[in-house]
Amino acid sequence: MSSENAAGAEDRGGDGSADEAVGGGREEHPGHGRGAEGAAREGHVEQPAEGPDGALDDELSADEEPEKTVWDVVVVGAGPAGASAAYAAAVAGRRVLLLEKAELPRYKTCGGGIIGPSRDALPPGFDLPLRERVHAVTFSLNGKLSRTRRSRHMLFGLVNRSDLDHSLVEHAVKAGADVRTGVTVTRVEQHGADVPDRRTVAVVLAGDEAPVLARAVVGADGSASRIGAHVGVKMDQVDLGLEVEIPVPDSVAEDWAGRALVDWGPLPGSYGWVFPKGDTLTVGVISARGEGAATKRYLEDFIGRLGLAGFEPSVSSGHLTRCRSEDSPLSRGRVLVCGDAAGLLEPWTREGISFALRSGRLAGEWAVRIAESHDAVDARRQALNYAFAVKAGLGVEMGIGRRMLNVFSRRPGMLHAALTGFRPAWNVFARFTRGATSLPEVVRTYPVARRALDALDPQ
Repeated sequence: MSSENAAGAEDRGGDGSADEAVGGGREEHPGHGRGAEGAAREGHVEQPAEGPDGALDDELSADEEPEKTVWDVVVVGAGPAGASAAYAAAVAGRRVLLLEKAELPRYKTCGGGIIGPSRDALPPGFDLPLRERVHAVTFSLNGKLSRTRRSRHMLFGLVNRSDLDHSLVEHAVKAGADVRTGVTVTRVEQHGADVPDRRTVAVVLAGDEAPVLARAVVGADGSASRIGAHVGVKMDQVDLGLEVEIPVPDSVAEDWAGRALVDWGPLPGSYGWVFPKGDTLTVGVISARGEGAATKRYLEDFIGRLGLAGFEPSVSSGHLTRCRSEDSPLSRGRVLVCGDAAGLLEPWTREGISFALRSGRLAGEWAVRIAESHDAVDARRQALNYAFAVKAGLGVEMGIGRRMLNVFSRRPGMLHAALTGFRPAWNVFARFTRGATSLPEVVRTYPVARRALDALDPQ
Protein backbone atom coordinates (compact mmCIF):
# COMPACT_ATOMS: atom_id res chain seq x y z
CA MET A 1 0.00 0.00 0.00
CA SER A 2 1.35 3.42 -0.82
CA SER A 3 2.03 5.90 1.96
CA GLU A 4 -0.63 8.14 0.42
CA ASN A 5 -3.22 5.40 0.78
CA ALA A 6 -2.06 4.57 4.30
CA ALA A 7 -2.29 8.20 5.37
CA GLY A 8 -5.65 8.62 3.67
CA ALA A 9 -7.12 5.60 5.40
CA GLU A 10 -5.65 6.90 8.64
CA ASP A 11 -7.42 10.24 8.25
CA ARG A 12 -10.72 8.52 7.51
CA GLY A 13 -10.36 6.39 10.64
CA GLY A 14 -10.04 3.18 8.62
CA ASP A 15 -7.49 0.48 9.14
CA GLY A 16 -5.20 1.76 6.41
CA SER A 17 -2.53 -0.79 7.15
CA ALA A 18 -0.68 -3.32 5.11
CA ASP A 19 -1.60 -5.76 7.82
CA GLU A 20 0.00 -9.13 8.36
CA ALA A 21 -1.42 -11.73 6.03
CA VAL A 22 -3.86 -14.18 7.56
CA GLY A 23 -2.86 -17.75 6.86
CA GLY A 24 -4.95 -20.59 5.59
CA GLY A 25 -4.41 -24.07 4.26
CA ARG A 26 -5.78 -27.22 2.66
CA GLU A 27 -6.03 -30.38 4.68
CA GLU A 28 -3.29 -32.93 4.18
CA HIS A 29 -2.26 -36.11 5.93
CA PRO A 30 0.51 -35.09 8.35
CA GLY A 31 2.56 -38.14 7.44
CA HIS A 32 3.23 -36.50 4.09
CA GLY A 33 5.31 -33.43 3.43
CA ARG A 34 7.60 -33.73 6.42
CA GLY A 35 10.73 -31.59 6.30
CA ALA A 36 12.34 -30.47 3.05
CA GLU A 37 10.72 -33.37 1.20
CA GLY A 38 7.34 -32.12 2.40
CA ALA A 39 7.90 -28.67 0.93
CA ALA A 40 8.32 -30.27 -2.49
CA ARG A 41 5.09 -32.22 -2.04
CA GLU A 42 3.03 -29.29 -0.79
CA GLY A 43 -0.60 -29.66 -1.67
CA HIS A 44 -0.40 -33.45 -2.16
CA VAL A 45 -3.45 -35.36 -0.91
CA GLU A 46 -3.11 -39.09 -0.41
CA GLN A 47 -5.38 -41.21 -2.59
CA PRO A 48 -6.75 -44.66 -1.71
CA ALA A 49 -4.46 -47.46 -2.85
CA GLU A 50 -5.24 -49.36 -6.05
CA GLY A 51 -5.79 -53.10 -5.99
CA PRO A 52 -4.03 -55.61 -8.26
CA ASP A 53 -6.58 -55.08 -11.03
CA GLY A 54 -6.12 -51.32 -11.00
CA ALA A 55 -9.42 -50.65 -9.20
CA LEU A 56 -9.53 -48.56 -6.07
CA ASP A 57 -9.34 -50.53 -2.85
CA ASP A 58 -12.92 -51.22 -1.77
CA GLU A 59 -12.19 -51.05 1.95
CA LEU A 60 -14.04 -47.72 1.93
CA SER A 61 -17.61 -48.30 0.81
CA ALA A 62 -19.54 -45.66 -1.09
CA ASP A 63 -21.26 -44.33 2.03
CA GLU A 64 -18.12 -44.24 4.21
CA GLU A 65 -15.70 -41.31 4.58
CA PRO A 66 -12.03 -41.54 5.62
CA GLU A 67 -11.28 -40.33 9.13
CA LYS A 68 -10.32 -36.66 9.11
CA THR A 69 -6.76 -35.78 10.00
CA VAL A 70 -6.33 -33.95 13.31
CA TRP A 71 -3.06 -32.03 13.60
CA ASP A 72 -1.43 -31.57 16.97
CA VAL A 73 -0.76 -27.87 16.37
CA VAL A 74 -1.93 -25.56 13.60
CA VAL A 75 -0.21 -22.16 13.35
CA VAL A 76 -1.89 -19.35 11.40
CA GLY A 77 0.54 -16.81 9.89
CA ALA A 78 4.12 -17.39 8.73
CA GLY A 79 5.90 -14.29 10.04
CA PRO A 80 8.59 -14.49 12.74
CA ALA A 81 6.05 -15.32 15.46
CA GLY A 82 4.30 -18.04 13.49
CA ALA A 83 7.47 -19.60 12.14
CA SER A 84 8.97 -19.66 15.66
CA ALA A 85 5.83 -21.28 17.06
CA ALA A 86 5.82 -23.90 14.29
CA TYR A 87 9.50 -24.66 14.86
CA ALA A 88 9.07 -25.01 18.63
CA ALA A 89 6.14 -27.41 18.26
CA ALA A 90 7.75 -29.40 15.43
CA VAL A 91 11.08 -29.82 17.18
CA ALA A 92 9.11 -31.35 20.08
CA GLY A 93 8.05 -34.09 17.66
CA ARG A 94 4.45 -32.96 17.11
CA ARG A 95 2.49 -32.90 13.85
CA VAL A 96 2.47 -29.22 12.90
CA LEU A 97 0.80 -27.35 10.06
CA LEU A 98 1.80 -23.74 9.31
CA LEU A 99 -0.75 -21.74 7.27
CA GLU A 100 -0.02 -18.54 5.34
CA LYS A 101 -2.22 -16.45 3.04
CA ALA A 102 0.59 -15.10 0.85
CA GLU A 103 3.12 -16.94 -1.25
CA LEU A 104 6.61 -16.89 0.24
CA PRO A 105 8.79 -14.92 0.16
CA ARG A 106 6.69 -11.72 0.40
CA TYR A 107 7.38 -8.09 1.26
CA LYS A 108 6.56 -6.76 4.72
CA THR A 109 6.63 -3.16 5.93
CA CYS A 110 9.36 -3.33 8.56
CA GLY A 111 12.64 -1.61 9.30
CA GLY A 112 14.24 -5.01 9.75
CA GLY A 113 16.40 -4.19 12.76
CA ILE A 114 17.72 -7.28 14.56
CA ILE A 115 18.76 -6.40 18.12
CA GLY A 116 20.33 -8.72 20.68
CA PRO A 117 17.09 -10.23 22.03
CA SER A 118 16.09 -11.16 18.48
CA ARG A 119 19.39 -12.95 17.83
CA ASP A 120 19.12 -14.76 21.17
CA ALA A 121 15.60 -16.01 20.32
CA LEU A 122 16.51 -17.54 16.95
CA PRO A 123 16.42 -21.34 16.59
CA PRO A 124 19.73 -23.20 17.02
CA GLY A 125 21.74 -23.25 13.83
CA PHE A 126 19.78 -20.45 12.20
CA ASP A 127 21.88 -18.31 9.85
CA LEU A 128 20.66 -14.69 9.85
CA PRO A 129 20.33 -13.24 6.31
CA LEU A 130 21.95 -9.94 7.28
CA ARG A 131 22.12 -7.14 4.73
CA GLU A 132 24.15 -4.79 6.94
CA ARG A 133 25.92 -4.68 10.31
CA VAL A 134 25.45 -1.37 12.12
CA HIS A 135 28.38 0.03 14.14
CA ALA A 136 27.32 3.69 14.28
CA VAL A 137 24.11 5.64 14.85
CA THR A 138 23.49 9.27 13.95
CA PHE A 139 20.90 10.95 16.19
CA SER A 140 19.06 14.12 15.22
CA LEU A 141 16.25 16.19 16.75
CA ASN A 142 13.77 16.86 13.93
CA GLY A 143 16.68 17.26 11.52
CA LYS A 144 18.83 19.39 13.85
CA LEU A 145 21.65 18.90 16.36
CA SER A 146 22.96 15.79 14.57
CA ARG A 147 25.64 13.74 16.24
CA THR A 148 27.04 10.31 15.41
CA ARG A 149 27.99 7.76 18.04
CA ARG A 150 30.16 4.76 17.16
CA SER A 151 30.91 1.38 18.64
CA ARG A 152 33.73 -1.10 18.08
CA HIS A 153 31.17 -3.89 18.29
CA MET A 154 28.12 -4.44 16.12
CA LEU A 155 25.11 -2.67 17.63
CA PHE A 156 22.45 -4.45 15.59
CA GLY A 157 21.95 -6.12 12.23
CA LEU A 158 19.58 -5.29 9.38
CA VAL A 159 17.57 -7.72 7.29
CA ASN A 160 14.86 -7.67 4.67
CA ARG A 161 11.75 -9.15 6.23
CA SER A 162 11.07 -11.22 3.13
CA ASP A 163 14.44 -12.96 3.60
CA LEU A 164 14.07 -13.38 7.36
CA ASP A 165 10.55 -14.76 7.27
CA HIS A 166 11.31 -17.19 4.45
CA SER A 167 14.41 -18.48 6.22
CA LEU A 168 12.51 -18.97 9.48
CA VAL A 169 9.79 -20.93 7.69
CA GLU A 170 12.41 -23.12 6.00
CA HIS A 171 13.93 -23.79 9.42
CA ALA A 172 10.52 -24.86 10.75
CA VAL A 173 10.08 -27.17 7.75
CA LYS A 174 13.45 -28.79 8.45
CA ALA A 175 12.25 -29.41 12.01
CA GLY A 176 9.25 -31.30 10.62
CA ALA A 177 6.49 -28.72 10.14
CA ASP A 178 4.28 -28.75 7.05
CA VAL A 179 3.52 -25.44 5.31
CA ARG A 180 0.57 -24.35 3.17
CA THR A 181 0.58 -20.99 1.39
CA GLY A 182 -1.86 -19.10 -0.78
CA VAL A 183 -5.01 -19.91 1.22
CA THR A 184 -6.99 -17.89 3.75
CA VAL A 185 -8.24 -18.65 7.25
CA THR A 186 -11.55 -16.93 7.94
CA ARG A 187 -12.10 -17.98 11.57
CA VAL A 188 -11.62 -20.68 14.16
CA GLU A 189 -14.41 -22.60 15.88
CA GLN A 190 -14.26 -24.47 19.18
CA HIS A 191 -17.94 -25.51 19.14
CA GLY A 192 -20.39 -26.44 16.41
CA ALA A 193 -20.93 -28.87 13.57
CA ASP A 194 -17.34 -28.66 12.29
CA VAL A 195 -15.87 -29.60 15.69
CA PRO A 196 -15.97 -33.37 16.31
CA ASP A 197 -15.14 -33.26 20.05
CA ARG A 198 -14.10 -30.94 22.88
CA ARG A 199 -10.40 -31.61 22.31
CA THR A 200 -10.50 -30.25 18.77
CA VAL A 201 -10.46 -26.80 17.13
CA ALA A 202 -11.72 -26.27 13.57
CA VAL A 203 -9.74 -23.81 11.45
CA VAL A 204 -12.21 -22.62 8.84
CA LEU A 205 -10.87 -21.79 5.39
CA ALA A 206 -12.12 -19.49 2.64
CA GLY A 207 -13.88 -21.11 -0.29
CA ASP A 208 -15.18 -24.63 -0.37
CA GLU A 209 -12.30 -26.30 1.42
CA ALA A 210 -13.02 -28.42 4.48
CA PRO A 211 -11.88 -27.05 7.84
CA VAL A 212 -8.49 -28.06 9.20
CA LEU A 213 -8.70 -29.77 12.60
CA ALA A 214 -6.18 -29.33 15.42
CA ARG A 215 -5.68 -30.10 19.10
CA ALA A 216 -4.25 -26.59 19.57
CA VAL A 217 -4.10 -23.45 17.42
CA VAL A 218 -1.60 -20.59 17.51
CA GLY A 219 -2.71 -17.27 16.01
CA ALA A 220 0.22 -15.34 14.55
CA ASP A 221 -1.69 -13.61 11.77
CA GLY A 222 -0.59 -10.02 12.32
CA SER A 223 -1.89 -6.83 13.85
CA ALA A 224 -5.38 -7.17 12.31
CA SER A 225 -5.59 -10.78 13.46
CA ARG A 226 -8.78 -12.77 12.97
CA ILE A 227 -7.52 -15.25 15.53
CA GLY A 228 -6.91 -12.34 17.89
CA ALA A 229 -10.52 -11.26 17.40
CA HIS A 230 -11.63 -14.77 18.39
CA VAL A 231 -9.51 -14.60 21.54
CA GLY A 232 -10.72 -11.07 22.34
CA VAL A 233 -7.37 -9.25 22.18
CA LYS A 234 -7.67 -5.59 23.22
CA MET A 235 -5.29 -2.84 22.06
CA ASP A 236 -4.58 0.45 23.81
CA GLN A 237 -1.94 1.97 21.51
CA VAL A 238 -2.15 2.18 17.72
CA ASP A 239 0.54 3.85 15.63
CA LEU A 240 0.95 4.55 11.92
CA GLY A 241 4.25 3.69 10.25
CA LEU A 242 5.12 4.84 6.73
CA GLU A 243 8.15 3.47 4.93
CA VAL A 244 9.91 3.61 1.56
CA GLU A 245 12.65 1.45 0.07
CA ILE A 246 15.01 3.70 -1.91
CA PRO A 247 17.59 2.17 -4.29
CA VAL A 248 20.69 4.41 -4.29
CA PRO A 249 23.93 4.53 -6.32
CA ASP A 250 27.14 3.11 -4.88
CA SER A 251 28.45 6.54 -3.86
CA VAL A 252 25.40 7.15 -1.63
CA ALA A 253 25.36 3.59 -0.30
CA GLU A 254 29.00 3.97 0.79
CA ASP A 255 28.12 7.04 2.86
CA TRP A 256 25.58 4.99 4.81
CA ALA A 257 27.47 1.71 5.06
CA GLY A 258 27.42 0.48 8.67
CA ARG A 259 25.59 3.58 9.94
CA ALA A 260 21.91 4.04 10.81
CA LEU A 261 20.11 7.30 11.55
CA VAL A 262 17.42 7.93 14.19
CA ASP A 263 15.55 11.26 14.10
CA TRP A 264 13.32 12.28 17.01
CA GLY A 265 10.32 13.68 15.17
CA PRO A 266 8.04 16.76 15.39
CA LEU A 267 4.93 14.86 16.54
CA PRO A 268 4.60 13.57 20.13
CA GLY A 269 6.14 10.11 20.32
CA SER A 270 7.26 10.15 16.68
CA TYR A 271 10.62 9.28 15.20
CA GLY A 272 12.19 8.45 11.85
CA TRP A 273 14.91 6.09 10.73
CA VAL A 274 17.31 5.32 7.92
CA PHE A 275 18.51 1.72 7.75
CA PRO A 276 21.12 0.89 5.06
CA LYS A 277 20.80 -2.46 3.32
CA GLY A 278 23.47 -2.62 0.65
CA ASP A 279 22.28 -0.69 -2.39
CA THR A 280 18.94 0.21 -0.76
CA LEU A 281 18.02 2.54 2.09
CA THR A 282 14.96 1.75 4.18
CA VAL A 283 13.55 5.13 5.28
CA GLY A 284 10.52 5.39 7.55
CA VAL A 285 8.66 7.33 10.21
CA ILE A 286 6.12 6.38 12.87
CA SER A 287 3.70 8.34 15.04
CA ALA A 288 0.41 7.91 16.85
CA ARG A 289 -2.63 7.01 14.77
CA GLY A 290 -4.87 10.01 14.05
CA GLU A 291 -2.11 12.13 12.53
CA GLY A 292 -2.03 10.58 9.06
CA ALA A 293 -1.48 13.76 7.03
CA ALA A 294 1.11 15.09 9.48
CA THR A 295 2.94 11.75 9.50
CA LYS A 296 3.06 11.79 5.70
CA ARG A 297 4.48 15.35 5.74
CA TYR A 298 7.07 14.25 8.27
CA LEU A 299 8.23 11.45 5.96
CA GLU A 300 8.40 13.78 2.95
CA ASP A 301 10.33 16.43 4.89
CA PHE A 302 12.61 13.78 6.36
CA ILE A 303 13.49 12.39 2.92
CA GLY A 304 14.06 15.90 1.58
CA ARG A 305 16.41 16.88 4.42
CA LEU A 306 18.45 13.73 3.81
CA GLY A 307 18.97 14.66 0.16
CA LEU A 308 17.14 11.55 -1.02
CA ALA A 309 14.13 13.17 -2.68
CA GLY A 310 15.63 12.75 -6.15
CA PHE A 311 15.70 8.96 -5.94
CA GLU A 312 12.63 6.92 -6.93
CA PRO A 313 11.44 4.51 -4.22
CA SER A 314 10.99 0.90 -5.28
CA VAL A 315 8.38 0.35 -2.55
CA SER A 316 6.15 2.77 -0.63
CA SER A 317 4.04 1.25 2.11
CA GLY A 318 2.18 1.84 5.35
CA HIS A 319 1.33 -0.25 8.38
CA LEU A 320 -0.53 0.10 11.67
CA THR A 321 1.22 -1.25 14.76
CA ARG A 322 -0.84 -2.14 17.82
CA CYS A 323 0.15 -2.68 21.48
CA ARG A 324 -2.05 -4.78 23.74
CA SER A 325 -3.82 -3.53 26.83
CA GLU A 326 -2.29 -4.89 30.00
CA ASP A 327 -5.43 -6.91 30.76
CA SER A 328 -5.83 -8.25 27.22
CA PRO A 329 -6.27 -12.04 26.99
CA LEU A 330 -3.67 -14.24 25.31
CA SER A 331 -5.81 -17.35 24.92
CA ARG A 332 -9.30 -18.74 24.59
CA GLY A 333 -9.86 -22.45 25.06
CA ARG A 334 -7.27 -24.26 22.95
CA VAL A 335 -6.31 -21.15 20.96
CA LEU A 336 -3.25 -19.00 21.78
CA VAL A 337 -2.08 -15.74 20.19
CA CYS A 338 1.45 -14.36 19.90
CA GLY A 339 3.45 -11.61 18.19
CA ASP A 340 1.50 -8.81 16.51
CA ALA A 341 -1.70 -10.86 16.75
CA ALA A 342 -1.43 -10.53 20.53
CA GLY A 343 -0.32 -6.88 20.40
CA LEU A 344 3.13 -7.79 21.71
CA LEU A 345 5.73 -5.18 20.81
CA GLU A 346 7.79 -2.55 22.58
CA PRO A 347 5.58 0.56 22.99
CA TRP A 348 8.34 3.19 22.80
CA THR A 349 10.39 2.03 19.81
CA ARG A 350 7.60 -0.17 18.40
CA GLU A 351 10.22 -2.88 17.91
CA GLY A 352 8.34 -6.11 17.21
CA ILE A 353 10.67 -8.75 15.78
CA SER A 354 12.19 -9.79 19.10
CA PHE A 355 8.74 -9.87 20.71
CA ALA A 356 7.44 -12.00 17.83
CA LEU A 357 10.31 -14.49 18.03
CA ARG A 358 10.14 -14.85 21.79
CA SER A 359 6.36 -15.02 22.15
CA GLY A 360 6.15 -17.37 19.15
CA ARG A 361 8.56 -19.80 20.75
CA LEU A 362 6.59 -19.72 24.01
CA ALA A 363 3.30 -20.18 22.14
CA GLY A 364 4.66 -23.19 20.27
CA GLU A 365 5.91 -24.81 23.46
CA TRP A 366 2.65 -24.30 25.32
CA ALA A 367 0.55 -25.31 22.32
CA VAL A 368 2.23 -28.71 22.57
CA ARG A 369 1.09 -28.95 26.19
CA ILE A 370 -2.44 -27.90 25.27
CA ALA A 371 -2.53 -30.48 22.47
CA GLU A 372 -1.69 -33.13 25.05
CA SER A 373 -4.45 -31.98 27.42
CA HIS A 374 -7.39 -34.38 27.61
CA ASP A 375 -9.89 -32.00 29.18
CA ALA A 376 -10.77 -28.31 29.28
CA VAL A 377 -9.44 -27.84 32.81
CA ASP A 378 -5.92 -28.95 31.94
CA ALA A 379 -5.99 -27.00 28.65
CA ARG A 380 -6.99 -23.89 30.58
CA ARG A 381 -4.19 -24.46 33.08
CA GLN A 382 -1.60 -24.66 30.29
CA ALA A 383 -3.00 -21.53 28.60
CA LEU A 384 -2.73 -19.62 31.88
CA ASN A 385 0.86 -20.78 32.25
CA TYR A 386 1.59 -19.42 28.76
CA ALA A 387 0.03 -16.07 29.70
CA PHE A 388 2.08 -15.96 32.89
CA ALA A 389 5.32 -16.63 30.98
CA VAL A 390 4.55 -13.86 28.48
CA LYS A 391 3.57 -11.32 31.12
CA ALA A 392 6.51 -12.13 33.40
CA GLY A 393 9.00 -11.43 30.61
CA LEU A 394 7.65 -9.46 27.66
CA GLY A 395 4.92 -7.82 29.73
CA VAL A 396 7.44 -6.29 32.12
CA GLU A 397 9.44 -4.93 29.17
CA MET A 398 6.28 -3.43 27.70
CA GLY A 399 5.46 -1.75 31.00
CA ILE A 400 8.82 0.05 31.08
CA GLY A 401 8.44 0.84 27.37
CA ARG A 402 5.11 2.57 28.02
CA ARG A 403 6.74 4.76 30.64
CA MET A 404 9.63 5.56 28.31
CA LEU A 405 7.16 6.55 25.59
CA ASN A 406 5.40 8.89 28.01
CA VAL A 407 8.70 10.60 28.84
CA PHE A 408 9.87 10.71 25.23
CA SER A 409 6.54 12.14 24.00
CA ARG A 410 6.87 15.07 26.41
CA ARG A 411 10.64 15.63 26.34
CA PRO A 412 12.34 14.29 23.20
CA GLY A 413 15.07 16.95 23.49
CA MET A 414 16.13 15.64 26.88
CA LEU A 415 16.52 12.11 25.52
CA HIS A 416 18.47 13.41 22.54
CA ALA A 417 20.81 15.40 24.80
CA ALA A 418 21.43 12.36 26.99
CA LEU A 419 22.27 10.01 24.11
CA THR A 420 24.50 12.49 22.28
CA GLY A 421 26.15 14.26 25.21
CA PHE A 422 26.23 11.82 28.13
CA ARG A 423 28.42 8.81 27.46
CA PRO A 424 26.84 6.54 30.14
CA ALA A 425 23.48 6.97 28.39
CA TRP A 426 25.05 5.98 25.05
CA ASN A 427 26.72 2.98 26.70
CA VAL A 428 23.35 1.81 28.02
CA PHE A 429 21.82 2.24 24.54
CA ALA A 430 24.64 0.18 23.01
CA ARG A 431 24.30 -2.55 25.62
CA PHE A 432 20.55 -2.65 25.03
CA THR A 433 20.82 -3.03 21.24
CA ARG A 434 23.47 -5.73 21.61
CA GLY A 435 21.26 -7.65 24.04
CA ALA A 436 23.59 -7.23 27.02
CA THR A 437 20.78 -5.58 29.02
CA SER A 438 17.07 -4.82 28.82
CA LEU A 439 14.90 -1.86 29.76
CA PRO A 440 13.76 -3.50 33.04
CA GLU A 441 17.36 -4.35 33.92
CA VAL A 442 18.43 -0.76 33.24
CA VAL A 443 15.76 0.58 35.58
CA ARG A 444 16.55 -2.07 38.20
CA THR A 445 20.35 -1.83 38.18
CA TYR A 446 20.97 1.87 37.45
CA PRO A 447 19.67 4.00 40.37
CA VAL A 448 20.05 7.20 38.33
CA ALA A 449 17.87 5.77 35.54
CA ARG A 450 15.26 4.58 38.03
CA ARG A 451 15.08 7.92 39.83
CA ALA A 452 14.91 9.83 36.54
CA LEU A 453 12.08 7.64 35.24
CA ASP A 454 10.15 7.92 38.51
CA ALA A 455 10.55 11.70 38.48
CA LEU A 456 9.51 12.13 34.85
CA ASP A 457 6.77 9.49 34.80
CA PRO A 458 5.48 8.99 38.36
CA GLN A 459 3.35 5.86 38.79
